[in-house]
This record gives sequence, structure tokens and C-alpha cells, in this order.
Amino acid sequence: MFSSVSYEFHWESVYAYKQKFIDGFFMTIVISFFALILSLFIGVFFAYGQNSKVILLRFFSRFYIELIRGTPLLVQILIFFYVFANNLGFNNRYIVGTVILAMFSGAYVSEIIRAGIQSIHKSQYESAQSLGFTPFQTYRYIIFPQAYKRIIPPLTGQFASIIKDSSLLSIISISEFTMNAQEVNAYTFSTLESYIPLAIGYLMLTYPISFWAKKLEERMKD
Repeated sequence: MFSSVSYEFHWESVYAYKQKFIDGFFMTIVISFFALILSLFIGVFFAYGQNSKVILLRFFSRFYIELIRGTPLLVQILIFFYVFANNLGFNNRYIVGTVILAMFSGAYVSEIIRAGIQSIHKSQYESAQSLGFTPFQTYRYIIFPQAYKRIIPPLTGQFASIIKDSSLLSIISISEFTMNAQEVNAYTFSTLESYIPLAIGYLMLTYPISFWAKKLEERMKD
């Protein structure tokens, strides 16, 4: 199919900018890693908030999750960066971009955690109460060890999604993998030569994670 479009590849022009691909590749890893860590804290907080006895916290948690999951990430990036971050005086686009990505992923992480906890049968809670366990002990020794097996596989898959979603941060000029590939394309006018390495790079990052998630899910079932 590539030969049918009569496209001549000129890899030498793109190879001259190989360092931009390398820098963007590692920047994507850094942004995705910190976004994952922050999204875990956000997810745990809002998973707790959805089951909180405080009505305002429970309402705010549901509103946050529905708002984030119901709107495109691209729109969230533009609004949070150009409206909220600028007005609050946050000028470091890398930190802001990481936080935005974490907030987006945190809504999904929250649902994963909530679903994992709610999947535990009520008899487990009743058994803990009959043994005199406190709520903290119930979750620490009974609920979380069981929910952990059900939460880890989808959380691993969510990390792969974070890596792919980070490509949208190029819209606010963050020099991650996609942004750098776009710049190389602008310099060399070599579209396929710029974007094929981009696709391969994301595949190198996401496939091992997806493969490990499947293996982990199979192991958890045993």
C-alpha cells in the first residue's frame, strides 16, 4: 500500500533530528509516570468521596467524575491551561500538563477503585464486624487484599492510556514525543518519516504494559 501511493522515503533528513525523538520519548515517560502517581492519589480520594457520608463531598466527587469522563481531554487541556492556570499564575506548562493529565486519568482510576471495592460481597464486611474489626482494619486486612487483585489489571491498562493521552499535551506546546515529531515534520516536510517513528515509539511504551496487564490478569484468576 505504501508503494501504491508513490511516496519516496527520505529517512536521512529525519535522522538528523534523532535527538528530538529521543528527548520527546523520555519526556513522555517522565510526564506519564508522574501523572500516574498523582492520578492514584486523586483516584483514591474521589473513590472515598463517592461513598462518603458527607453529602457535599459525595456530590462533588460524582460531579467531578461525570464532568471529566463526559468531556474530551483536548477541551480540558485548553480550558485548564489557558483559563485556570494562567489566571492562577501557573506558568510552567510541564507541571500544569502533568496535573491536567492526572486529573483526567484520576476520574477513571477512581471508578476502577470504587468498582473493585464494591465487588467485594457484603458478607465480608459483616464477618469483619462480627470479629470486632474497626472500619480501618476491615479495609486494611479484608477488603483491600481482595480488591487489589481486581484493581491492578485495569490500573495497568490505564497507565497505557495515560501514555497515549499525553500526546494531546502537544496542543499547549509541551515538548513531548508527539510535539517533537510535529516539529521534525515541519523542519523536513517528511510526514511519514516523522510519524512512523512516533507510532513505533508509542507501541514500544504501551505494548509491554498491555502485555503485562494481560499476564497479570490471568495470574490473578488462578
